[in-house]
Amino acid sequence: VQLQALGGLVQAAGSLRLSCAASGSIFRINNMGWYRQAPGKRRELVATITSSFSTNYAESVKGRFTISRDNAKKTVDLLMNSLEPEDTAVYYCNADIALGDSAPMVIYWGQGTQVTVSS
Repeated sequence: VQLQALGGLVQAAGSLRLSCAASGSIFRINNMGWYRQAPGKRRELVATITSSFSTNYAESVKGRFTISRDNAKKTVDLLMNSLEPEDTAVYYCNADIALGDSAPMVIYWGQGTQVTVSS
């Protein structure tokens, strides 16, 4: 199983969409999410979304970021608006995946993608 994400460079107050696609022999995906890690800081939750599309956001991104998913395509997106230099970090996607009907759920992580917001 692989999670592949794409990020980018954007100016302050700009917008950027991150996309992450899961591939491999996947039977079921439950929660999907985005986390980030800034230099010298711990990895922190940005947003999560359940298979029934319930969402949860960090306070720092509420009203600016929107998480969405496509269950058929096995993708999770993060639309980031009104970006601030403080949003600069490596962003990681993750997914809670089962490889078979009776297989346990395992959390997989993407490789991380750099988002840099210039002031």
